Parts: sequence; C-alpha cells; structure tokens
Amino acid sequence: MPLTHLYRRFAQFCAILALAIPIAIADSAAGLAAAGPWAKNDQASVRLLSSGATAGSSGEIQLGLHFKLEPGWKIYWRSPGDAGFPPMTDWSASDNLAELSQFWPVPHRFSLFGLETFGYGDEVVFPITAKVERAGEALKLRGQINYLVCDEICIPHNQEISLDLAAGPDSRSPEGFLIDSYTALVPDDGSRAGWTLGSASLVGEMDSPSLEVIARANTPFSQPDLLLEGPPGFTFGKPVVELSDGGKTVTLLAAIGKTALAEGVIEGKRLTVTVTDGNSGMEQVAIARFQSMAAGVAEFDFLTLLPILGFAFLGGLILNLMPCVLPVLSIKLLSVVEQGGRSRRDVRAGFLASAAGIITSFLVLAAVAVALKSGGAAVGWGIQFQQPLFLTAITLVVSLFAFNLMGFFEIGLPSALADVLGRPAPQSGTEPSGFRNLANHFGSGAFATLLATPCSAPFLGTAVSFALARGASEIFLIFTMLGIGLAAPFLLVATMPGLASSLPKPGAWMVTLRRVLGLALLATAIWLLTVLASQIGTLAAGIAAALLVIMGVVLWLGRGPARAGGALVSIAALALAFGVFALPRSFAEAPKAEVVLDSWRPLDQSAIALLVSQGTLVFVDVTADWCITCQVNKKLVIDTEEVQAILDQETTVAMRGDWTLPDESITAYLASFGRYGIPFNAIYGPGAPEGVALPELLTIEAVREAIEKASGESSKLASGEVSQ
Repeated sequence: MPLTHLYRRFAQFCAILALAIPIAIADSAAGLAAAGPWAKNDQASVRLLSSGATAGSSGEIQLGLHFKLEPGWKIYWRSPGDAGFPPMTDWSASDNLAELSQFWPVPHRFSLFGLETFGYGDEVVFPITAKVERAGEALKLRGQINYLVCDEICIPHNQEISLDLAAGPDSRSPEGFLIDSYTALVPDDGSRAGWTLGSASLVGEMDSPSLEVIARANTPFSQPDLLLEGPPGFTFGKPVVELSDGGKTVTLLAAIGKTALAEGVIEGKRLTVTVTDGNSGMEQVAIARFQSMAAGVAEFDFLTLLPILGFAFLGGLILNLMPCVLPVLSIKLLSVVEQGGRSRRDVRAGFLASAAGIITSFLVLAAVAVALKSGGAAVGWGIQFQQPLFLTAITLVVSLFAFNLMGFFEIGLPSALADVLGRPAPQSGTEPSGFRNLANHFGSGAFATLLATPCSAPFLGTAVSFALARGASEIFLIFTMLGIGLAAPFLLVATMPGLASSLPKPGAWMVTLRRVLGLALLATAIWLLTVLASQIGTLAAGIAAALLVIMGVVLWLGRGPARAGGALVSIAALALAFGVFALPRSFAEAPKAEVVLDSWRPLDQSAIALLVSQGTLVFVDVTADWCITCQVNKKLVIDTEEVQAILDQETTVAMRGDWTLPDESITAYLASFGRYGIPFNAIYGPGAPEGVALPELLTIEAVREAIEKASGESSKLASGEVSQ
C-alpha cells in the first residue's frame, strides 16, 4: 500500500477519533448529570433522578425520587395507615424551580401486631413533575428530605439530596426509563387495567358503619386490596375480600372506626378509594353514603334531625347579628321606618312578604345545592360569591338600590324591572298598593338573604354541614329552618304590627335618611367591585365601575323631561355592564397569584404531617375576599399582638388558603373536617396531629385553648415561654 494512502487513512482515523471523543465525553457527562449523588445511611439510600440530561426548553421536567432499602426495612405511602409518616421534602433551597408534584406508586400492606400500614420495601421511585420558573435555563435542585424507615424498630432520617441540570435542549437519559416504569405503577381511574368502580357505599349502623366497595375487571383479580383515605380521626380496617363472577368482580368490606379527634359521622364525607391488585391500582373519590341514600331514597331519623333543625333556626337568627348583614341594614331599617302611621294590616302584610322573600331565597339555595350535588359538583355555603357572573348581578342590583334611595330615579326605571328588583318605596310617600307593594317587600327580603350568605355563624355551620352531607329532604328542611331563623325579626313584627305602626309617619326626614342609607349601599357596591377585581382583573372591574357611574348619571338626568330617553339609556347601560362583567377570563387580567404576606405560607395539606412530626405547631386560616366574617376574625383576633406573637415563633407555621375563587383542594380540605363554608381555622400540633377546628367566630381565648390542646407544651407557647 502506498505510503501516501496510509497517511490519508491515518488522518481520517484521527479526524473520526477527534469527533468521537467529545461526543463520548458529552454522553458520559449527560448520563452522570441525570442522577444526583446517593444520600446513604445504614437502612436506606436516596437520590434524585431526571428523565433528561439537561433542563430542556419545555419548562417541565420529569424527575424521580429513588429509594433503595436494606432487606427488611420499609418506608411509607402518602397515607401511612396506623403508624409512620410519608417521605416529605423541603425544596425551598432550589433555584429556578416553580412547583412540583410528587406521585405515589401502588403501595403494599404491612400487617404487624394488629397495626395496618402501607408502604414500600426494597426499591421504589416516586415520579415527580417539576415546573421551572424560567424555561430554557439551568435547574438546581436542593431538597431536605425527612423520612421514616421501619423494621422491628423505626428510625427517622433527615438528609440532603441534590441534582443539577444544565441548560440545553430536551434530551433523554437512561434514568428516564426507570422513572417511566414506576410512573406506570401510579394508580389511575382504572382505565389502564380495565377496571371500573361499581359502587362505594356505607352499610351497617350509623355509629359503626363499614364501607362496601365493589370493583370489576376484564381479567380476574388475584389478591385485591382496599386502601381508604378520609377525614381526620377516622380509621379503616383491613377489608374482607369476596370474589365472584370468576374473579372478575370483587367486593371489599372495610370496617370504619373513629378516634377522639373525629368530628361527626363519616356519612357525607369525602373518601379517596384505592383498589390494588399486585402492582396495579385504581384510585377514585367517593362520598360516603348509605346504600339506601346512594340509591336516592331519603332515609333519616326525625329525632336525630330535630336538634339539627334547632341549630338551623338559631344559626339563621344569629345571622341577623353577623357582619355580613351590615350591607343590607339599609333595606332592613327602611322596611321598618316606612311603616310609620300605616294600618296594622298593611304593616303585617309587608313584614310577612319580607319574611316570605327570605324563606323563598333559602329554598332556592337548597334547590341549587341539591342540583349541584346530583351533578357531582362541590357545594358549600356562600360559594356563589366565587362566581363572577353572580357578583356582576348582585353589584348591579345593589347599585340600583343605592341610586333609588339617593333619589336618582323614581319613574325612569321601568316599573316591571323595579318590581323584580324589589324596589324600595318612592320617597314621595305614595306607597304602591296591593300586589306591587307586597312584591317590593318580597324582593327586599330575597335580596337581603343573598347578601347575607357570605357569612357563617355559630350553629349555622353545623346545620349547613349536616344538610349538605345528607339527601334532598334534609337539605330542604334545614334550609327552610335557616330561612325562618333569619326571618324571625320580620315575623315578630308581623305578629305585633304596633311596634312599627307607632313610628312617626314618613315625611321630609325620610329623604335625608334614604340618602344616608343609599350611601351605605353604594359603599357595599364598591366592596363588591373589589371582590370582582380579584376574580376577573382590575381592568374589567374598572370598566364595570365606570359604566355604573355612567348609569347613575343617566338615571339622574332622566328625572327631567328626558326621562323616557333616560330609561332606555339606563337599560342599555345595564345590558352593557352585564356584558363587561361576564366577559371571558381571556379578556380580563390573569387571575392574581397568591401573595404570601409576612409569615404566612400557602396552604399545603401534604406538608402539615411532616411539620407536626418535627414538633411544629401549624395554624391554618381559610379565607376569601368576599367573606366578611373572615375579615372581622383577622382584625379582631388573628392580627392582634398576642396571636401574632405566637405565629411569629420559630416553632409555629402559619398557612393560609384563599377560597375567593373555586379551589378543589381547599374544598376537599374543608370537607375533611365536615365543613362546607368559611371562615375556617384549625391548629395542628404534636398533641393533635389531625387538627383542632376552631369556631366560626374566633376569640383569642378559643385560639389559646386550641393551642394548649394541639401542643404538648402549649401552655408555655401561649404564654411566650417557649425558647426561640
């Protein structure tokens, strides 16, 4: 072979080698970058994995939390059972990490000394979906993981894990296949394995029921099991398993118990039902109901219902004194003073019509609750204030009431529309008579009810929670009694009309009173606009406010010769305002991000157990912009120096959940305590790991007592003696 040919071949070989070496080095580095270092101890090793060698460009990365355990040792599932706690990780030291979600493969049951626990042995990978703050940039993951390993004894560990992913295009690492294999073990709705949940219903007695779950499969079950998660304080036994239809249908019957921390009964509460068979799993959410009620048969014991009806009446009655009714004080006060000098018969009829409006409104709310429950939607007290369209309508109605009281219109608004809105009587003193007069009072009562519903009150929360956890019959009965309680002052005056007819007759002094009350309602409209702004954005709410001002001006000008034209313009403005308020979210600004002020963290139910296991006290506040009682609780209790001193301690964590807009996680959290409305507060601690629920109306004394119950050394904490 010629020498020149050999040189040419050698040069080609060197060129190929020069290209191959960097590629091999890069591939090797990529492989190493896809897995963090092991954090080891004598019982277990843990590290972070990534499905890609770089951070990629999509803004979302698939990760894995990889455990290897020594023989005989185990770690726990997200709901550990009768003992233990699940692995919890603090990712706050990470960089460019926005949020992440951890998923749980099918666990195994461990039965020991009468205790039933769920977890993993040998090896497991928890799949994680991470979202970055800045797509296309490097990601630095730093986690402080706290977990418990158990064999004959249990040992807690707290270790650091890390993984750095450089910026770069989307890639695939060998570790990605390991993550995928465990992702396939995360329970789904049953479609992957061909399973369906036939039913999940309570059987037995109310005080000691069992949950019967029926599941069906395309292929026979082998060793099926049932894992149940429910509200704090309820326990679930190992199921009795019965196979039928050649093994393709399984009936699992698990006994339900309760500890001293459990509140109420399990009936009506939310359960997470997980059916497993080997490494396959199906997970679905169910509401615990007895079989007869699940079939639509209203079954209740009237003697059991009687005290609840009493609570409902007291709750409705107390609602008259709650801060939520302050915005409608104008309407209530006006309905009284306008009766001065009238006949006892007219006074009685007017107040009975107002009471009928209140009770009818509660019946409408009950019908809506039944319809939502039938459709499988979440229900709660005051949730209509989470809907921008409802806020739109109520803001418009409040504004029209205010404009009317301030004398902006009397005739310019069509009488039919005024009757529908329950327009107060004209200030001229010529009270409408007959049906129209009663319609005004009826509408005022109905309107007062709608504005009172963002509040909860003592006894009311108990009654509403019981009603919404039961069937349609109980809902209608309890809501009717709530309406009777709220209408009780009107009914009292109707039975003794002399209380109102003896007041001075309407005169010039009424004009001033109406204008003052109109200003109070106008302030309510402004408050409603601020709530609306938090839902649809300040731009759309600002346009709506401007249209309301224009409407007021048009109505004012319409009092003169141009009143007919003013009426048409006001109706057009009304329609336009509806259009703006009901605009799709795409027009409005993006919903506001949750802002955490001072020492408050966003509500994270999954982190509470870890914090409590570390001896931390957790104070939870669920609030909303539209909940007036929530704001009062903050002002009078939560923001006081005494309570803030407790929340600012290193041994205390404060969490806040914002329910201004619908949030399924908060709805589920409230349901776990058997609550369907706010305000809601709870305190967790070593002495009460399942939480102590506080009353709707907070007091410093109630907070102090809950702290003493939740913390083993809470008396020192409450008095400020805990060392920092």
